[in-house]
Amino acid sequence: MSKHIGIVAVSAEGAALCYRTICAEAAAIFGPHNHPEVTMHTVALARHMEHIDAGRWEDEAHLLLESAHKLAQAGADFLICPDNTAHQAVDLIRQRTPIPWLHIAEEVVAVARERGYRAVGVLGTRCLMEGPVYPKRFQDHGLGHMIPDREDRERINQIIFDELVYGRLEERARAEFVSIIAKLKKRGCDAVALSCTEIPLLIEDRDSPLPTLDSTRILARAALREAK
Repeated sequence: MSKHIGIVAVSAEGAALCYRTICAEAAAIFGPHNHPEVTMHTVALARHMEHIDAGRWEDEAHLLLESAHKLAQAGADFLICPDNTAHQAVDLIRQRTPIPWLHIAEEVVAVARERGYRAVGVLGTRCLMEGPVYPKRFQDHGLGHMIPDREDRERINQIIFDELVYGRLEERARAEFVSIIAKLKKRGCDAVALSCTEIPLLIEDRDSPLPTLDSTRILARAALREAK
């Protein structure tokens, strides 16, 4: 029997991509039309953003714990959260949840190391890019990382919250992301982490001036590995 995957959803588009990836890629592991049992719990993004925007990370942690307990009661064996920004709160609760979590940044950094990257550009919400979720994990693995300059960080954040979370994928926004990634390449990055779970809906390897680390699909594949 495979393990039951619990998805703590924050934004709908990122969670949906993660769920679809689990179901689509499971066939190669579990057989045609087969995948582990999956249960998702979603609290409105607005409730999460109230805490995140105010920097109330303990309150955000309690909100994630609500989902964790409901998923554990539904029979989930472990949890994933396809939202990079919320992992600042996940870091506060991993030792006090009813079932284990896989950590999106740990999975992304592990793949970066496996692929031999040395300096990774990190794209995500402003809070994620400027926050603590990724830096220590890159440092612990001996990898460098960079974030875009302030103006580009603001623009990325605006596109995420005004467009991507609503499923709006504009060619103009894609071009802006490509330009920002090109700047990171000039600064010495040899890969870019798409560390907002909606960004992979907009940018793929074929679009990007740098190889991409798709945090959403990396997390989904880690969940399949854990579930096997």
